[in-house]
Amino acid sequence: MSGGEAAVLAEGLSKEYGGGRKRVRALDTLDLTVRRGEVFGYLGPNGAGKSTTIRMLLDLLRPTSGTVRVLGEEPRSGGPGLRRRVGYLAGDFVIEPRQTVGEALRFLAELRGGVPPMRIEGLAERLDLDLKRKVRQLSKGNRQKVGVVQAFMHRPELLILDEPTSGLDPLLQQEFLALVREAREDGRTVFMSSHIMSEVQAVADRVAVIREGRLLTVDTVDSLREHAVRHVAVRLDEGPEEVDAEAFARTPGVRDLEVRPAADAAGGSELRCTLDGRADGLVKALARYGVAALELEEPDLEEVFFTLYNHNGGRETGGVTGHGA
Repeated sequence: MSGGEAAVLAEGLSKEYGGGRKRVRALDTLDLTVRRGEVFGYLGPNGAGKSTTIRMLLDLLRPTSGTVRVLGEEPRSGGPGLRRRVGYLAGDFVIEPRQTVGEALRFLAELRGGVPPMRIEGLAERLDLDLKRKVRQLSKGNRQKVGVVQAFMHRPELLILDEPTSGLDPLLQQEFLALVREAREDGRTVFMSSHIMSEVQAVADRVAVIREGRLLTVDTVDSLREHAVRHVAVRLDEGPEEVDAEAFARTPGVRDLEVRPAADAAGGSELRCTLDGRADGLVKALARYGVAALELEEPDLEEVFFTLYNHNGGRETGGVTGHGA
């Protein structure tokens, strides 16, 4: 996909701080493509390189090496015209404290070429935000609401959101996710950095996981979950002595197998195991037996995330896996 077709295109993007023995590499040869019209989740803990990436997309930092294009333009040369096409929200959103909320938003709207007052008022109402209050009187959560409104109000082609729900209560987090879905329905692109797995899982089309400045994987949420670890419990009609445990243990993806008598007096046995990836082999192995009940615990994105992070003892070293960028 070319830079003109992608909302974000990074190639070999690196960022280093300091020099000599004190040199720190915050981002290491990042290759990343965000397609137009998708919600793209960017996951990693604090210090993984998420905010460094975002600052380079916004030209708040310059890369040490590599290239990046945003909406087909270089951030460095795009100027005010490119910035008007982008909405940005930081997790630590800061704004002039002496103004009222309405005054601050109207000022920011003028910088972006103008926003209809009804648009600002509608977003404020959805987020339960008082436009007449002074910014300095706001709690962190209410300041973050102002940040959400200013990011979305001009209907930008690309929304770059860095830990966007910081300080928002659960009900308003749901309203925020509704705004993200509406942006996608309008054909706009959302690049959302977060360490809150549930909100990314709820809206993202694809997810990237970054660790210590290096990309571990880029894939769809469904595909990541398909290849994740599941915990399985099966109630079999047959007793433990009739179950070929060795055959189950040889089944691809099955580990931590345990076969034991069923807990109640009805007889039969209980098989428990951990399953990596597809369930096809396990299902075929179970077909030889009478299956009274089966529980398969579907992983959420948080479990997928930690599975990736702990791969090879937490020493994952390379590249992009899965469907890629």
